[in-house]
Amino acid sequence: MIEPVRSGAELVREIEETTVPPSGLAIWWLGQSGYLIKSSRGLLAVDLYLSEHLTHKYENTAKPHIRMTRSPLRGEDLTGVDLLLASHKHSDHLDPGTAPAVLGASPSAKLGLPEAIREHALSLGIANDRLIGLDSDSMMSAAGFLVRAIPSAHEEFDRDAEGRFPYLGFIIESSGLRLYHSGDSLVYPGLVETLTEQPFDVLFLPINGRNPARGVPGNMSAVEAVEVAERVKPRFVVPHHYDMFTFNTVPVEDFEAEARRLPTGTEPLVLRCGQRWEIGS
Repeated sequence: MIEPVRSGAELVREIEETTVPPSGLAIWWLGQSGYLIKSSRGLLAVDLYLSEHLTHKYENTAKPHIRMTRSPLRGEDLTGVDLLLASHKHSDHLDPGTAPAVLGASPSAKLGLPEAIREHALSLGIANDRLIGLDSDSMMSAAGFLVRAIPSAHEEFDRDAEGRFPYLGFIIESSGLRLYHSGDSLVYPGLVETLTEQPFDVLFLPINGRNPARGVPGNMSAVEAVEVAERVKPRFVVPHHYDMFTFNTVPVEDFEAEARRLPTGTEPLVLRCGQRWEIGS
């Protein structure tokens, strides 16, 4: 089991006590695709998976979800979240064991998610008035964060019966910085063009790739994530969606090897679970 660099009460205390300047952000990777992003005005969380929901769900099945990295926190530990984002309904992104607990511990927080999966969120016991439904190019703001939703392709470029996208990525602006969190996505026509409309400070991209033998939808590979970063030219590219389940991961060293070809000005950054990273504008 991979141990977080900080966890439990120590990590909670660090999150609460970290002072962020108006021109910067503090970011923690909490495993899989989950991040906390703290500004001088608020705290945003995205795609948190902090429970053992999938391990229990698939125990004694042909597709066991064996956890590789110990959860650094539980949802109920996060009492100061202003905005929670979920990119799609899969439980490692909208976790039945995490999202309701975060919203319970942070009573003023809202959950931004694809409008196409609102009914799924309601089925988890989340109140309708806590939900903000999003679709392609929807905008929302809270606690100094401006969020624009764009489509993701996981693996197909899906729409529901009403033409809405069930898989989204998020462009997040705060403190003079612009970040892109892909959710789960392949590289699809138009993605790079959208991401080159304005300069980005950080791209958070999946690297686990796709393999039909896994029996689950796939994502960008490490090679493809680096190719996106080569074209978009952010200041930093940060990999995610690895080291969570033994059947659906790749060595992060694959990304590090590919990232050696990144141009000057784009830095690959591999975070450890529970690690704080501070970035300034």
